[in-house]
Amino acid sequence: MKLYLAPGACSLSEHIALHEAGLEFDRIKVDLKTKRTADGGDYWQINPKGYVPALVLDDGQMLTENVAILSWVAERAPRLAPSGELARIRLIEMLAFLCTEVHKPFLRIFFATSDAEKELATGLIAKRLQFIADRFKGNYLFGADASVADAMLYVMLRWARMKQLQVPSPLPEFIGRMQARPAVELALRHEGLEKV
Repeated sequence: MKLYLAPGACSLSEHIALHEAGLEFDRIKVDLKTKRTADGGDYWQINPKGYVPALVLDDGQMLTENVAILSWVAERAPRLAPSGELARIRLIEMLAFLCTEVHKPFLRIFFATSDAEKELATGLIAKRLQFIADRFKGNYLFGADASVADAMLYVMLRWARMKQLQVPSPLPEFIGRMQARPAVELALRHEGLEKV
């Protein structure tokens, strides 16, 4: 298996989740500006969408999009998914929220065309992080155990800290718990990233 990633990008969530699941995979870094891979390949030829993540399975099939790849990982490592009635749907619901309602506004901060656009995005992110904080169920999003959704939330909170955005309680404590996990430490080391 090959995971195409860009250090610190949303693909960090797949990097973490794959380590959490104990799955063997190769990591291939992508320069998102040039669309070249670390081994000299043309990323457009690998993933016509042009962005990360992309996971190429051993049989050659490719998965893209955070929700799809993280759901696939959870199917292979059920301990990384919530349990109970509607568990699979609740996981997809949370992944969709994180990937659309939290991730997308960050693009308007990273690539803002005006101060007003950046301010609007900052406000949206603050409301959505508060929504998550108000519904936190324990040490992790779904209770006592980490899920693939926690990997995505961790990446979003890294971005919030990078941009000096307010992170409501209990999310700062969650960041600390995630950063203490061996899978997170390993993914950060592989990507050359520091803890936040």
